[in-house]
Amino acid sequence: MALTSGTKLGPYEILSRVGAGGMGEVYRARDMRLERTVALKILPTTFAGDADRLQRFEHEARILSALNHPNLLAIHDVGAQNGTHYLVSEFLEGQTLREKMSSDPLPQRRVIEYALEIARGLAAAHEKGIVHRDLKPDNIFLTKDGRLKILDFGLAKQSFMASTVSEQSETMGAPTPTTPGTVLGTVGYMSPEQVRGQPLDVRSDLFSFGAILYEMIAGKRAFKNRDWSGSFLHPGGGGFCEVLPPFARPPRSKPHPRIPGSPVS
Repeated sequence: MALTSGTKLGPYEILSRVGAGGMGEVYRARDMRLERTVALKILPTTFAGDADRLQRFEHEARILSALNHPNLLAIHDVGAQNGTHYLVSEFLEGQTLREKMSSDPLPQRRVIEYALEIARGLAAAHEKGIVHRDLKPDNIFLTKDGRLKILDFGLAKQSFMASTVSEQSETMGAPTPTTPGTVLGTVGYMSPEQVRGQPLDVRSDLFSFGAILYEMIAGKRAFKNRDWSGSFLHPGGGGFCEVLPPFARPPRSKPHPRIPGSPVS
């Protein structure tokens, strides 16, 4: 059941509902101690008895608390009240990178700025051995004051994780951070090794970053084929070349009569 305005959880007062994701509902709230606006991610009561989901929720809290970087979402607190578990983070106003790209084409200068900030945020997480595993435009937030934040480390890991592919939905879920047998990530941004259930490291995030960078530059997704995962699962079938749309090839230059070795059309 959704919380109503005025509901209090510890020192926090619910103001309004922001949205919901696979890991819980998000609310705008007021920290009555420090007189500031915060975001509360709340694990729904209907799932509070699910040990796997609760473990993932607590796992995200631990992951976020270990990170302190301007390009990563800052966590303030975690708590529980009457069976309701919550995570408190900074409240961001703005839009996701997905929303930004869908409204207007990104100028080259902006693409470079965003790419650098994403790279810095990832580097900070990777230095602590943390792999995001669900990096995508929807998890990159652009604040009104011009900052970029990487969100949702709910699927992050600090150790080996095996997985297998399911075609049930675009975004795959996972029972726990350490239980093999389920895909973690989003179709179109997962690395080949993630799709195949192979060991993952920071290079998997770099693959996802590359897919995002391609999308920012080209204005379209790198992988659009619904059967794209088949090429990754069976690399002999063509792999990247089978599913990655190429950039438009520029026309070859005509040979210049006075320049030896100039290109021949």
